[in-house]
Amino acid sequence: MILIALEELGRSFGAVAASITLVIYCVGLMAITIYCLLQFQLLYYYKTKKNGYTLKLQGTSEDKANLPLVTIQLPIFNERYVVQRLLTSITALDYPKNKMEIQVLDDSTDDTVEITAKEVEKYSAQGFDIKHITRKDRTGYKAGALKSATTFASGEFIAIFDADFLPEQDFLRRTLKHFADPKIGVVQTRWEHLNQNYSLLTRVQAFQLNVHFTIEQLGRKVGNLLLQFNGTAGVWRKETIRDAGGWEADTLTEDLDLSYRAQLKGWKIAYLEDVTSPAELPSEINGLKSQQFRWMKGGAETAKKVLPQVWKSSLTFRQKIHASTHLLGSTVFLAVFAIGIFSVPLAIALKPMGYDADIFTFFLVGLISIVLIYYVANVEVAWSQENRFKMIFKFLFLFPIFLALSMGLSFHNSIAVIQGYIGKKSPFVRTPKFDVRGLGDQIAKKKYFSTSFSKTILWEGFFAVYFLAGLVWGIICQEPTFVLMHLLLAIGYGLIFFFSIKNAFIK
Repeated sequence: MILIALEELGRSFGAVAASITLVIYCVGLMAITIYCLLQFQLLYYYKTKKNGYTLKLQGTSEDKANLPLVTIQLPIFNERYVVQRLLTSITALDYPKNKMEIQVLDDSTDDTVEITAKEVEKYSAQGFDIKHITRKDRTGYKAGALKSATTFASGEFIAIFDADFLPEQDFLRRTLKHFADPKIGVVQTRWEHLNQNYSLLTRVQAFQLNVHFTIEQLGRKVGNLLLQFNGTAGVWRKETIRDAGGWEADTLTEDLDLSYRAQLKGWKIAYLEDVTSPAELPSEINGLKSQQFRWMKGGAETAKKVLPQVWKSSLTFRQKIHASTHLLGSTVFLAVFAIGIFSVPLAIALKPMGYDADIFTFFLVGLISIVLIYYVANVEVAWSQENRFKMIFKFLFLFPIFLALSMGLSFHNSIAVIQGYIGKKSPFVRTPKFDVRGLGDQIAKKKYFSTSFSKTILWEGFFAVYFLAGLVWGIICQEPTFVLMHLLLAIGYGLIFFFSIKNAFIK
């Protein structure tokens, strides 16, 4: 009798556990689907309203007789490989010397300081108003450097470029004219990628960023929604910075934070898809991870800080919903990680517990939405000048790898998001740049190349095996529901683990 009772108890416990697993999985999947559908709405705005917006901006005239004074801020930290090309690019801008003030905000702790000092001296001798500004410590990191320098910036407008950006010569002339609208507080331009063909990692990063700098940014703008300054390759009206409360260092995404505070004050952001600023993508896995960690954690910190203000504001309900989705974008990785982990036990329990896999069919609309969004952003926009059929094959190759790597980064990014919400502080870790352009450029022996090893890597290896086991189980037991998902998860975690181990043991 006791054994029978224990058996019944075990079955009951298993049924409860399976039901809880199903609920968690469906909640996570629903959150991802809602996010995808709201992204699809941005695609709708982009496709239906883009042309009218572009024509409106092109109609703005430039007052060539009275160009405004512009302060160009260049925040750098240990950038020995790229600081010279940065200053070469900035001093080549097609704008009068007497209308430009250049502030090199140098927090470096290595020979970048000496390299920069020599470059500043050279350009100063050529008649440029250029200042080399150093600090004794990195208080506030990038936000602290910007805040400190802005207090004595002379320009009515402030252009900001990170160390790896190379703006086109007509950048200032094409952006400043949009400030003719007194409500415009920020003009943001589209990023391009100097080294997108360097490796699989850079190709996938470019593939993802192309969506943000087309569908998301311009879709939000033409849809009358809140968007963001991306930290670089943009211009601020100095009055806007002051009115919004200035740069603050309480989040790792000071750009997103100030963008929202400015828009909640009534300022607008103009986004120029046709003005591009090439930059260098992280070329190795640790650089990518550090950048992702900063963006994901900073996004969570900013959501925690700004969301209450968004919902107390006079924005429309539609604007508040999209603003919330935008600010909670990094939080989606928690849902991605959760559905991955729970998908393996759910696959095992699906048939024994009598669950019908058809309940998951609805969620395919989210996947279809993302496929369309990435197709338009890449094939129709970023790759529009190339052979269409070749680019379709390229898309069919990169999209699954993008999905796999995004899933593989979900554990790493979930840790960042959780730390952001619980308020755990961490330093602003810069993404190292190596002046990488072509396939032949070597970075492993360069300074800044990271060979760090963390426990996270071991967990990523474990999850690769975990999902591989789920894949094998599904094939053997002829349960196809999660086979594709487990294949992508196994590949994603496997690639992240492989790249991380490879970096850690490079000599």
